[in-house]
Amino acid sequence: MSSLMASLNAKALEMGVPLSAHLDVTYRCNEKCVHCYLDHDDKGEMTTAEVKDVLDQMASTGVLFLTISGGEPFLRRDIFEIIEHARRRTFNIKLKSNAILIREREARRLRDLNVDAVQISIYSHRAEVHDEITKVPGSLKRSLAAARFLVSQGVRVTFANVLMQRNRFDYPEVRELATEIGARFTIDPTITPHMNGDRSLITLSISGDDLRRVLHDESLHSGVADACAPPAAVSADDLNNVPCSAGHTSCYVSPYGDVYPCVQFPLPSGNVRQQKFADIWYGSSQLGEVRAIRVRDLPVCSTCTHATSCTRCPGLAYMQGDVRGPSIQDCEKSFGRTGIPTANMLRRKAAGEFAFSTASN
Repeated sequence: MSSLMASLNAKALEMGVPLSAHLDVTYRCNEKCVHCYLDHDDKGEMTTAEVKDVLDQMASTGVLFLTISGGEPFLRRDIFEIIEHARRRTFNIKLKSNAILIREREARRLRDLNVDAVQISIYSHRAEVHDEITKVPGSLKRSLAAARFLVSQGVRVTFANVLMQRNRFDYPEVRELATEIGARFTIDPTITPHMNGDRSLITLSISGDDLRRVLHDESLHSGVADACAPPAAVSADDLNNVPCSAGHTSCYVSPYGDVYPCVQFPLPSGNVRQQKFADIWYGSSQLGEVRAIRVRDLPVCSTCTHATSCTRCPGLAYMQGDVRGPSIQDCEKSFGRTGIPTANMLRRKAAGEFAFSTASN
């Protein structure tokens, strides 16, 4: 993070401003990805007028950075009307899309609207693997064509590569594809449980050995020194930090107007069809509870040597049953990166619930 962005985030935290928001405009999708955590049935999406009103309210409350996603946002016939309205409110806009509905005309419109970036999920360089994950024949070809259209128009593109067992060895070639096209590249080994609480999707996750191999791939560290070094000592100041920006400087709004701390943190905190966005942001008891939590209030994680470096997601912890508890998937990442067991892993091992190997990475 740049020093300017760090200062902006610190100021937003101090003032209680929702600096960024994620808005899903639909859960409908033209792909049926095997790992998707969403229910794709339409249960009454906000209308165009409702979405515009929410955007106006967000702008008035201080939101600057807006992510528009789904589902597949381009399944909404009014998507460009929504984007145009958001740009009139001077949001910095990022889109998340599979892009198979983006052709040259759409790419030019996104350029003309000065959309900051489009993130496209690319699961493999091999069509048979990517298309098996999306369940749509020809989807890789169409997504890559869209990416080329977008880059040719000067729109920034990022390839998002979610790692699963089926594609775990393909990320180097996906990164090469991104470089060839002129796109950025991100990698994510985290599979999110289904929004209804079903955790069976996690069985798609890569193994601990594969996770360690990925985390120790020096080509992914982008010059970050000591990326896999042991964590720094935890200070008293560290324990006073907020665990995550969710609910502090960012939030999520669903296609039905439900407000949550984050897209991965499904704690119901209000609905913009029933209350003003600002009233929810400043008055929600659920958001108030989230904001009251500091690292010191996490019974297990506050005792962990990884407390300063762990990517612990409070949403994943919440879906595991305890918003103040550990996130098992993030424990695995901290262990995979450093080879040092987390406090939660040691606790579970002592209780006979968990076993792990400290073999060399």
